[in-house]
Amino acid sequence: MLRLLGQLEQRVLWLASWTIHNANHIRESRDGLKVGGHQASSASMTTLMTALYFATLRPEDRVAVKPHASPVFHAIQYLFGRQSREQLERFRAFGGAQSYPSRTKDKDDVDFSTGSVGLGVAITAFSALVQDYLIDHGWFDAEKRGRMIALLGDAELDEGNIYEALIEAYKHDIRNTWWIVDYNRQSLDATTTDRMFRRFDDIFASTGWEVVTLKYGRRQREAFAKPGGEFLRAWIDNCPNADYAALTYQGGAAWRARLLADIGHQPGVKALLLGYSDEELANVMTGLGGHCLETILEAFAEAEGNDTPKLFIAYTIKGYGLPLAGHKDNHAGLMTPTQIDGLRAKLGVPQGAEWEPYGGLDGETREQLEQFVKNAPFASNTNRRYNAPAVSVPDATDFPLPQGDEQSTQAAFGRVLLDLSKQDSELAARIVTTSPDVTVSTNLGAFVNQRGIYSRSEQADVFSQAKIPSVQKWAAHARGQHIELGIAENNLFLMLGALGLSHSLFGARLLPVGTLYDPFIARGLDALNYACYQDARFLLVATPSGVTLGPEGGAHQSINSPLIGMAQPKLTYFEPSYVDELAHIMRWAFAHMQEEDGGSVYLRLSTRPLKQISRENNDWVEDALKGAYWLKKPGAGAQAAIAFTGAIAPEALAAWEQLADDLPGLGLLSIPSPDLIHRDWMASRRARWQEGTNRPSHIETLLADLPATAGLVTVLDGAPSTLSWLGSVRGQRVSALGIEHFGQVGDLPDLYRYYRLDADAILDACADLFLS
Repeated sequence: MLRLLGQLEQRVLWLASWTIHNANHIRESRDGLKVGGHQASSASMTTLMTALYFATLRPEDRVAVKPHASPVFHAIQYLFGRQSREQLERFRAFGGAQSYPSRTKDKDDVDFSTGSVGLGVAITAFSALVQDYLIDHGWFDAEKRGRMIALLGDAELDEGNIYEALIEAYKHDIRNTWWIVDYNRQSLDATTTDRMFRRFDDIFASTGWEVVTLKYGRRQREAFAKPGGEFLRAWIDNCPNADYAALTYQGGAAWRARLLADIGHQPGVKALLLGYSDEELANVMTGLGGHCLETILEAFAEAEGNDTPKLFIAYTIKGYGLPLAGHKDNHAGLMTPTQIDGLRAKLGVPQGAEWEPYGGLDGETREQLEQFVKNAPFASNTNRRYNAPAVSVPDATDFPLPQGDEQSTQAAFGRVLLDLSKQDSELAARIVTTSPDVTVSTNLGAFVNQRGIYSRSEQADVFSQAKIPSVQKWAAHARGQHIELGIAENNLFLMLGALGLSHSLFGARLLPVGTLYDPFIARGLDALNYACYQDARFLLVATPSGVTLGPEGGAHQSINSPLIGMAQPKLTYFEPSYVDELAHIMRWAFAHMQEEDGGSVYLRLSTRPLKQISRENNDWVEDALKGAYWLKKPGAGAQAAIAFTGAIAPEALAAWEQLADDLPGLGLLSIPSPDLIHRDWMASRRARWQEGTNRPSHIETLLADLPATAGLVTVLDGAPSTLSWLGSVRGQRVSALGIEHFGQVGDLPDLYRYYRLDADAILDACADLFLS
């Protein structure tokens, strides 16, 4: 097996290197920009990934591949028959294999997207937790439990989100997780500091991980066993990273000179070195554990024995097997045509057979390798993407609608979930909530009282047992439906990302609902983007929003979050004013999260209680779910309308009532989703340009009730540009109100007056339309 794996390793190294070379030196360049591809970073992972994919992985295992090892991954998928030559030839070109593995853009078998370093690592820990959750709820076969594996570069260990995830993983006692570190000790700018050599062991061991260090390969261990070998080992252990890299690049003669100078006087060392040619000595010194198939396979086999999370620190050489090996500039370096020809000759690949999986090998060897790959455990199931059936969502007449003359959207959200939690329905069973230590203050507490906290081991509510009064009765058990997190927003979005992929990774659909404070979306924005990029499906409820949370002040008041909601792909932003809007939106969201072309949903809610309005009928609902509807439809010849979003509704309504007599036909437009109407408007415009169709968008249809000469006053408790674009739809004048500065403490009358959000400000803005 080792012989065949060694040959596969060479095939993978060649295909990955050639794919990058083709993209940079052979394929036509129309813009003159460097394509790149990280040949050295790919080479340092080749041995590890060969051992993993062709000998160790099972189909149920899931892997997040180091971003810069994307060419190695695609080469391995090519040998498995899951990647096409066309895709490799178009690596980093439009429609081709992606620069970094992508679940949604690549055509081969990507489990987790990677690219923003560290996030692909951390999500494997949360996916392991999701797998246990599904098993404990009876929705996934424990016999099919897989390992959640991350392949990471050592520079990724500088990312803080890894340690946030590590702490959370320890709290939840995660299992079946492997993180395999390509410890080549070279990053983009420099070599890794020597002080970190032994610290990773301590950090991970202290949080319950088993640390496995693969430092020495078989050839090195054989050398250590010879006379003088103990001095060679000590020298390797104490050699600075930068020196080791430089000597690797310089080669055998440099190794010999340095070793003789440093330890040549020690007993047996000179004779030991004389026993190797320069080439052999270079092979010994670079034959670290991460490049020794035998060492790697032994370590992986031993790790099979238990489900304790494992950290493998595999010492490697950046650029191993390439002429770039060890050079400090090799991160973005590319082999020249002469160098690629040298590699071609070294690996026995004939010209013209560069894309052949086994080019240059004799028929018998080719047949053996093809059969070996076909029989690899990982190849036994090619269907690793599931399509779980949709969960039924009640129709509007059966969906909860909280009653009350005065309610806030935040409180109503909690009551909707509470009512659902009391139902014996598939929807209620599949909802799983999570929050970063703000469960109570975001109105999830009642749901948790009904459904419990998820824990693999049962934990009683100590306060309840002691008969101490508390509104929270939070028992923890394996059937609980709430995952409590520490106060780290990155972890929230990674958790939502993992939960929101359960239908695809594990074949069991969950409907995740995550809550946090709206101002702190920005703290986890990279992880939110990452979750959406993977097309994870979840409902994000952010509350309270804006300066309406007056007494809390600046850092707890959100300004730009509506723009985040509008700009984030695969996330639909809503900001309802009234509770009936919220109920219809939540029902829509649970369905949208499950649609093939659906996505995640973001609700921006408020703690401000609003007087609810009476409705004559439900004719408004369809328009509201398209993003906007006329709360007061414009009359004939109307010259203005007020457009509002969210908790500012009372001020908009009050201004409308004061102006209605002076401005006959004045319209009042409620916009529960600036995102939907903007997206629809842009899609309509693109269709005109690209398809020649002329479908008016929803917002165009609504604003057509006003003459083109009419003016619009837009207002919300957020960035004014969220709505100011409405003037571009039909060329109408706009006076935009909103928040442009950091918030201050105060009550609503003071804050609304100061930030020009009150009814008087809306009146002034209307006057401005006619005076300008």
